[in-house]
Amino acid sequence: MTAPLFIFIYTLSIGFLIFWMGLWLVHILAIIYGKWKLHRKVEPPDPEKELDLPGVSIIKPLCGTDTHLFQNLETFFTLQYKKYELLFCIQDLEDSISYMYVKSLIEKYPDVEVRVFRGGENVGVNPKINNMIPAYKASKYSLLLVSDSGIKMKEDTLSDMVLAMKENVGLVHQMPYTCDGAGLPSTLEKVYFGTFHARIYLTSDLFGVNCATGMSALMRKELLDNAGGFQAFGCYLAEDFFFAKAILEQNYKLAISTQPAAQNSGNASVSSFQNRISRWIKLRSAMVPHTALLEPFSECMLSGALAALSSYILFRTDPICFYLVHILVWFISDWILIHIVQVKIRNVFFCP
Repeated sequence: MTAPLFIFIYTLSIGFLIFWMGLWLVHILAIIYGKWKLHRKVEPPDPEKELDLPGVSIIKPLCGTDTHLFQNLETFFTLQYKKYELLFCIQDLEDSISYMYVKSLIEKYPDVEVRVFRGGENVGVNPKINNMIPAYKASKYSLLLVSDSGIKMKEDTLSDMVLAMKENVGLVHQMPYTCDGAGLPSTLEKVYFGTFHARIYLTSDLFGVNCATGMSALMRKELLDNAGGFQAFGCYLAEDFFFAKAILEQNYKLAISTQPAAQNSGNASVSSFQNRISRWIKLRSAMVPHTALLEPFSECMLSGALAALSSYILFRTDPICFYLVHILVWFISDWILIHIVQVKIRNVFFCP
C-alpha cells in the first residue's frame, strides 16, 4: 500500500468514526430533549387572564375525504379556547362530502364561529396555498393556525400552542406523530415518525434549525403579512419551510408544542406512505442537497457497517461484534425515543 493511499484510508476512517459518534450524540440529545420538552408540566392559563389570550384563526384546507375526517374535524369544534374562528377551505367545488361534514358540525355546534370557502384562488404552483388564500384574506385574528384535515386535536391543544408563543417566538409547530392504528401501514408511520423523524425533529429544534412542518403550525399573521402574505409563498411547494424561513429572517424564533401532532388518517397504505416519504426526499434534495447526501450514511445499517470497518482499520476491533452491538444499542435508543413520544400522545388522548 502506498503512503498516500494509506493516509487517505486512515483519514477517511477517522472522519467517519467522528461522524458516527455525532450520530450517537443526536440519539442522546433527542432522548433527553424529547423527555424534557414533551413531558414537562405545562400550567393551564389563569382563568382570569384567559380572556387576554389572543384570538386564533384556524385555517383548515380540505381536499378529498377519508374515514376519520368527520371525527378529526369535530375535535376543532370542541377546543377549550375563548376566541377562535374556523375557516374551512374546500378546494374541489364538487366535494359534497367534505361540505356536508362541515355543515353538519356547524349545526351541531352553533356557538362556534365558522366560515366556509370553496374553490380557492390561483396564485401559484402550490395547490394548498391556492386553496387557503381566501381564508387567509378573511382571517381576523392576529394568530393563524394552519392545520391539515388529518390532524386530531385535544381540547387544550390550541391553548398549549398559544402559551408556547412567547414574545420572541413567531411560529409554534407540532412534532408529527400518528394515532394508533391496525396493520402494516400504521406501524410503518409510527416507527418512522417516532424514531428517525422524531430524532431529527427534536435535535433540530434544540439547536434552532428550521424543521417546521405545515401540518399543524401556529404563526403570527403580522409576520406573514410582512413577507407578502400567503400569496408570496404560492411559488413554493414546501410552503411550510419557507413560512418558517421568512419568520426567522424577521428575528423571531421557532418553538414546538408539548403535544405532538396526532395524524389520524383512516386511509393509510404502504404505497401512500412510500409516496409521502419519496416526496419529502425530493423536496429536501432540492432545498438542502448537502443534508440529503448525508442521509443514507445516517441510517442504522449502513452507518454501523462503515463504522465497524473504520474501527477495524484503526484499532483492529472485531467488525462483526462491533456491528451487532451497534445495531442492538441503536434499536434500544429508538425504542426509548418512540416510547417517550408514544406515552405522551396516549396521555394526551386515545386515538382510535
